[in-house]
Amino acid sequence: MTEALQWARYHWRRLIRGATRDDDSGPYNYSSLLACGRKSSQTPKLSGRHRIVVPHIQPFKDEYEKFSGAYVNNRIRTTKYTLLNFVPRNLFEQFHRAANLYFLFLVVLNWVPLVEAFQKEITMLPLVVVLTIIAIKDGLEDYRKYKIDKQINNLITKVYSRKEKKYIDRCWKDVTVGDFIRLSCNEVIPADMVLLFSTDPDGICHIETSGLDGESNLKQRQVVRGYAEQDSEVDPEKFSSRIECESPNNDLSRFRGFLEHSNKERVGLSKENLLLRGCTIRNTEAVVGIVVYAGHETKAMLNNSGPRYKRSKLERRANTDVLWCVMLLVIMCLTGAVGHGIWLSRYEKMHFFNVPEPDGHIISPLLAGFYMFWTMIILLQVLIPISLYVSIEIVKLGQIYFIQSDVDFYNEKMDSIVQCRALNIAEDLGQIQYLFSDKTGTLTENKMVFRRCSVAGFDYCHEENARRLESYQEAVSEDEDFIDTVSGSLSNMAKPRAPSCRTVHNGPLGNKPSNHLAGSSFTLGSGEGASEVPHSRQAAFSSPIETDVVPDTRLLDKFSQITPRLFMPLDETIQNPPMETLYIIDFFIALAICNTVVVSAPNQPRQKIRHPSLGGLPIKSLEEIKSLFQRWSVRRSSSPSLNSGKEPSSGVPNAFVSRLPLFSRMKPASPVEEEVSQVCESPQCSSSSACCTETEKQHGDAGLLNGKAESLPGQPLACNLCYEAESPDEAALVYAARAYQCTLRSRTPEQVMVDFAALGPLTFQLLHILPFDSVRKRMSVVVRHPLSNQVVVYTKGADSVIMELLSVASPDGASLEKQQMIVREKTQKHLDDYAKQGLRTLCIAKKVMSDTEYAEWLRNHFLAETSIDNREELLLESAMRLENKLTLLGATGIEDRLQEGVPESIEALHKAGIKIWMLTGDKQETAVNIAYACKLLEPDDKLFILNTQSKDACGMLMSTILKELQKKTQALPEQVSLSEDLLQPPVPRDSGLRAGLIITGKTLEFALQESLQKQFLELTSWCQAVVCCRATPLQKSEVVKLVRSHLQVMTLAIGDGANDVSMIQVADIGIGVSGQEGMQAVMASDFAVSQFKHLSKLLLVHGHWCYTRLSNMILYFFYKNVAYVNLLFWYQFFCGFSGTSMTDYWVLIFFNLLFTSAPPVIYGVLEKDVSAETLMQLPELYRSGQKSEAYLPHTFWITLLDAFYQSLVCFFVPYFTYQGSDTDIFAFGNPLNTAALFIVLLHLVIESKSLTWIHLLVIIGSILSYFLFAIVFGAMCVTCNPPSNPYWIMQEHMLDPVFYLVCILTTSIALLPRFVYRVLQGSLFPSPILRAKHFDRLTPEERTKALKKWRGAGKMNQVTSKYANQSAGKSGRRPMPGPSAVFAMKSASSCAIEQGNLSLCETALDQGYSETKAFEMAGPSKGKES
Repeated sequence: MTEALQWARYHWRRLIRGATRDDDSGPYNYSSLLACGRKSSQTPKLSGRHRIVVPHIQPFKDEYEKFSGAYVNNRIRTTKYTLLNFVPRNLFEQFHRAANLYFLFLVVLNWVPLVEAFQKEITMLPLVVVLTIIAIKDGLEDYRKYKIDKQINNLITKVYSRKEKKYIDRCWKDVTVGDFIRLSCNEVIPADMVLLFSTDPDGICHIETSGLDGESNLKQRQVVRGYAEQDSEVDPEKFSSRIECESPNNDLSRFRGFLEHSNKERVGLSKENLLLRGCTIRNTEAVVGIVVYAGHETKAMLNNSGPRYKRSKLERRANTDVLWCVMLLVIMCLTGAVGHGIWLSRYEKMHFFNVPEPDGHIISPLLAGFYMFWTMIILLQVLIPISLYVSIEIVKLGQIYFIQSDVDFYNEKMDSIVQCRALNIAEDLGQIQYLFSDKTGTLTENKMVFRRCSVAGFDYCHEENARRLESYQEAVSEDEDFIDTVSGSLSNMAKPRAPSCRTVHNGPLGNKPSNHLAGSSFTLGSGEGASEVPHSRQAAFSSPIETDVVPDTRLLDKFSQITPRLFMPLDETIQNPPMETLYIIDFFIALAICNTVVVSAPNQPRQKIRHPSLGGLPIKSLEEIKSLFQRWSVRRSSSPSLNSGKEPSSGVPNAFVSRLPLFSRMKPASPVEEEVSQVCESPQCSSSSACCTETEKQHGDAGLLNGKAESLPGQPLACNLCYEAESPDEAALVYAARAYQCTLRSRTPEQVMVDFAALGPLTFQLLHILPFDSVRKRMSVVVRHPLSNQVVVYTKGADSVIMELLSVASPDGASLEKQQMIVREKTQKHLDDYAKQGLRTLCIAKKVMSDTEYAEWLRNHFLAETSIDNREELLLESAMRLENKLTLLGATGIEDRLQEGVPESIEALHKAGIKIWMLTGDKQETAVNIAYACKLLEPDDKLFILNTQSKDACGMLMSTILKELQKKTQALPEQVSLSEDLLQPPVPRDSGLRAGLIITGKTLEFALQESLQKQFLELTSWCQAVVCCRATPLQKSEVVKLVRSHLQVMTLAIGDGANDVSMIQVADIGIGVSGQEGMQAVMASDFAVSQFKHLSKLLLVHGHWCYTRLSNMILYFFYKNVAYVNLLFWYQFFCGFSGTSMTDYWVLIFFNLLFTSAPPVIYGVLEKDVSAETLMQLPELYRSGQKSEAYLPHTFWITLLDAFYQSLVCFFVPYFTYQGSDTDIFAFGNPLNTAALFIVLLHLVIESKSLTWIHLLVIIGSILSYFLFAIVFGAMCVTCNPPSNPYWIMQEHMLDPVFYLVCILTTSIALLPRFVYRVLQGSLFPSPILRAKHFDRLTPEERTKALKKWRGAGKMNQVTSKYANQSAGKSGRRPMPGPSAVFAMKSASSCAIEQGNLSLCETALDQGYSETKAFEMAGPSKGKES
C-alpha cells in the first residue's frame, strides 16, 4: 500500500510537470525516485553528455577519429610534480597553510632595515627547516608513485592491430578507447572494457575485484547478449556495431549504455557486461572486449581520490587557542611599541638615547613606536609555535603505530589486526558520546543457521537445529577459551571470559536453558589440516552448523508423500495433489533457485557443474507429470489472481523471447543483508563436502522422498557440491532446501537445475533475475517452469514488503482466495513469533504469468535496460510492475548469533557514558530481542515504541510521552532546549531510571522531518539506548547527521556492509568491521576492526590515551612558548623597549627547535595516565574525555597564567642576583636560558603520570645537547654578534657557584606552586583518574578489594540519590524523574500505544481535535497497561 501511494504521488508530480514520452525508442524522462532511495558511497561525477565508442579498426577509421579519437589514452600519472615544477609547486602548496604564511611574513619583515630584530639568516632558519623536511617527504612519496606509474604503464597486454590484422603485444599506456583486447586467465584488466567473448560455454567471465574494492570473492560478468551464443571468438574486422554509454563516472555499481548494431537494433549494457580496470581474470581461459574508458577516465582511477581528510575536535580547539596566542602577541607587541614611544619621548632631545639617522634626521617617538611594533613581532615570534603542528603529526603517527601493534586486536581466525586508515583523528576516539551501530554482521556473526519455517500456514520448528546450535556454541566456546589460555592474551589474563557465543534467546523474550550435549564435538574442516578450532574467514557460509540442517520430522513426513504417482493421471484412485503439497513444492523450489548462488565442485573450485544428459530418465513419467501439472495449473488459473493460460506471444520480437541479460546478477538476495558479501573461498569449498555427509548419514535410511536419495548417473553427489553464496542468508536457505532433497545442482545464465528427490531433476529456464535493492527490499527470479511450461515469478523479501504485494482476496471469493487469507494470517503470526525469538525473517511468494503478460512486461523492461538516462528509476519501476499480486507460500526464520564479547562490550560502553543507537533493517521484534540479548536494553528498562502511520500521529505521540515525562520532573524545565546540553539526559544517571526507545523506519521518516526533529531529539535525550528498525541506508546516515549537527556531539558509526557506508562517512569517526559482508565498509572507514568487542578497548584504552596525551602535549607547547617568550618581554622593560634580546639569536632559535622539541613528543606517544587494565575495568574513567577535562578553555588560560608566573620567577631571580654587577648582556642571559631549560623540562616531569627510561633518556639528552651546544658555540663564536658576543660565557659560568645556585633556586621557586598543587590534588581532592592510578600500585588482592569498594561506593551513591530524589518529590522540591506507567513496557511484545488506538488518534486528529483530546478518545484503558 505504501509503495502504491509513493508511485501514485510520483506519477502525479510527473504529470503536473508535463513529462511526456516522445517515442518508443527514446527513454523515459523520469526524475529522482523515492525519497528513501539508494545512496552511493561517493557522489557520482557525471556529465550530461554520452560517450560514443567506435571500434578502432580500419573500416571505421574516419568515424573513429570523429567520435573516439579525442578520448584520453590509457597512460596514468598519479604524481603531482615533475623535475621542473617540484620546487615552485611544492612551495606553493605549503604556503597554503596559514602558519607557513605567517612565518614567511616574519622572514620578509626581518629584511626591512627599520624593523630588523635578528640576523636575516637566523629568522629564515625555522621556516627553511620545516619547509625542507616536508618537501623531502613529499618528494619521496611522489617518486615512489612515479616508479609505480612507470611499472603499470609498461605492462604488456594483447591488443588487436588494425594494420597487422592480429593481436599483438602492446604497453598499457598505448591502449586507447575502441581497442579490442584479448586477456587470458590471471591477467589484470588494463582498462574498462565491454565483454564480447568468453571461452566459457555459458558466456561467463569470472573476475576478482580485490584490487578494486578489497573483496577476494569472485564475481561473474557475462558477454553482451547476442555474442554469448557464438561458438568462435569474435572477429574485430567483422565487428560493425558501436557503443553508446554514459560519460565516465566513479560509480562502481552502475554502467548504463547500449550496443547498436548496423541494423539499428539495440542491446542493453549493464555493469554485468563491464570488466573494470584493476580486476583480474580468474577461472576463464580467455576473454575479448572493447575498451570504453581508458586511463584516468576508468572507474578505478576516478575512485582513487585518496584518503579523506578529517580535522579532530582537539585540533579545532588548538587552532582556536593559536588565535588567542596571536591576540596575546599583538597585545605584547603593542605594549612594547607604546613603551618604546614613551621612553623616546622622555629623551627626545638627548641624542645619546635617541640616536639620529645617518642623514641627521631624528625619528619621532610615534613613528619609532610603529617601527618597534613590527620589531617586537619578529622578536616574539616564538609565541606562535611553528613546531607544534609538526610535533602533532609525529605524535599521531606514534599513537597509530601502538594501536596497530596491540596484540589484543589480533584476530587469529581472520589473521587481521586493527587498521588505522585515518591518521589524524585518533584522539577523537577518546571523546565519543554517541555510538551508532549496525546489527547484522556488526553485533552478530552474520552466520545464518536455518531454524524455523512456515509453509502454507503450518509452522515447523526444527528443534533439533536449536539443540545442535546450543551444543555447538558451548563446544566452540570451550575450544576458544582453551586456545586463548594457551596464547596468554593480556586481555584474557585481565578477567575471566564470558561464554563466547551467545544466542539471541538470552533476552527476556525468549529465555531458554542451555542444553549441553555431553560428548558432542564438532570438527570444522576435513582432510589434512582439519582442526577443531573455529573456522576461518575463508570458510564463510560453509561451517557445519550452517550447512547441516536437520529436517523437521513433521515436514519430512509430508515430503515423503510427494511421489511421481501423485501426479500421474493413469491412476484414477489418486486425487489431485493437496494444496498444501503444492505449497511445499513451490516453497522449497523458491528456496533453491531464488538466489544467485554459484554451484561448484570441491575438486574444481569455482567451476560450475553442468547438468547431465537426461537420456537415462523415464521420459514417459516425466511427460505425464508435466501434463497433469499443466492441467492443474489451468484449473488454478480460473482464480483472478492467477492467470496462467497459454496465449500466443505474437508481436514480441525475437530478441524479446530470448533471455535478456541480467542487469545485476551479483547483488545479494535478502532484504536485510548488505550489497556485497564475502563468499566461500576455493580452498575451503572442499571442506564443505563434509557438511552434508553427517546429515545424509543420519537421515539416509528414512526413506528420503520415495527412495530418490541416490545420485543420477554421471552427477556428483549432493554432498560434493560447493555453494558459493554472496550472502549467508542465501546459503542458509539453499542448504535448508538441500536438507529436504531439493538440491540446487547447477546454475548457468540460461537455466537452473534442481534435483527434487520426489520428482527427479527439474531444469528451469532462467528468464530474469531482479536483484535485491534497499528500495524494494526483495529479490525475484523469473523462470519458465519445466512441468507447467508457465512463466513463474518467485520472490523473497522482507515481510513488511511482501505482505503488501500479495493479491487482494475477499472473504466472499473463491476457495483458493479464502485459503490464501488463512495462510496469510497464520504466517503473520508465525513471523511475529520468529521475530520475538530474534530470528531474521523472510517471506516467500510466487506469481504465475501468462505468456502475453510476460511479453508485455518484457517489452517495457527492454526499453528500461537499453536506456542511459534514469536507467535505475526505469528498472525499479519495471520490477515493481512485475512484483505484485503475489501468492504467499510461507516464511523462514534464520538465526544470526551474537558475536563473542558483544554484551560485555556494550555494557562497558554504557558505563562509559556512551549512548548507543542500533540502526538495523530488521523488523521490530527481531531488533528488540537482539537489543536485549546484547544488553543494549535491560529487562527493567522503560521501553517506548514509536510506530505510527502518519506524521501528525508521530508528533502527537512524542508530545504526549514528553508531557507525561515532564509531569514527573516538575523541578526541570517544561521543555529542554536544544541549546542546552542534551548529551546528559534530563533524567540523572543515578536516579535508577533507564529508558529505551524503539522506532520503526516509517515513523523515523516522519521524525526526521524538520518540524519534528527537535521533538525527536528531546525524546531520545531521555533514553539510554535507541533502536531504529526497518531503517534504510539513507535513513541511517540522516540519523547520524541529525544527532551530530543538532546536538554538537562526537559521533561514531560502526558497520560491516555496503549499506553502512554512508552512515560511516557522515559520523565523526567511522569504523568498518571486516567480516563476511565484503570490504566496502572497511574501505570507507577511518578505522577497521575484525570484531565488535575490539571497539571497547579501542575507545576506553587507546582513545583515552590518545586524547589525554595529545591534549597535555598541546597545552605543554603553549606553556613552553609563552614562558620562554615572556623572558624576552620582561627584558624590554629594562632596555627601553628597544627590541633587543639578552640571549644570542642562535640559542633563541634552537631552544624550541632542538633543545625542548623531543621530550613533549615522547610524552605524547608514551604517556599513560592509567594502565590499560584499569581503564577496561573502570569504563567510567572514559567520561573525562567526553567532557574534554584534559583540555578545557579554563585549563588553557590557567596554563598560560602559570607560564607567566614561571617566566617572572625565571627572569627576576637572576635579575636581582646580578643587579649592580658588571655582568654584560649575554652573561646575564645565559642563567636565564639555563634555568628556563630546567624549568620547562622538570615541568613535564611533574605532569607525567608514568616515567620510563625513555623519558629520562630524552630529558637528559636535551640537557646535554644544550650544554654541548653552548660550550662549542661559546668557544667558536668570537665575533658572531658584535658588539657583545657569547664568547666563553658558558665555560666561565660553569666555574661560578653562583650560576648553579641561581639555576637551582630559580627552578625550585618557579615549579613549587605547581608541584604543591599536584600533591594536594592527589591527596585531598583526587580526580577519578588519580584515584584509578592508585590501583596500578596495588597487589592483585588489594586491587580486587579496591575495585569492589569503588563499585560498592558507586552503587551506594545511586541508592542514596534515588531515595533522596524520592524524598524530594514528596516534599515538592524535586520528584524522581521518569515516565509514568502509561508508557512503560514490561516486555518487548507490549506496545506504548496499541496500533488500534493509534488509528483512533489519527482520525480524531484529522477531525480537528486537540492532541490531548485525541489521545483521550483512544481510550484510557487501551492506552495504558493493565
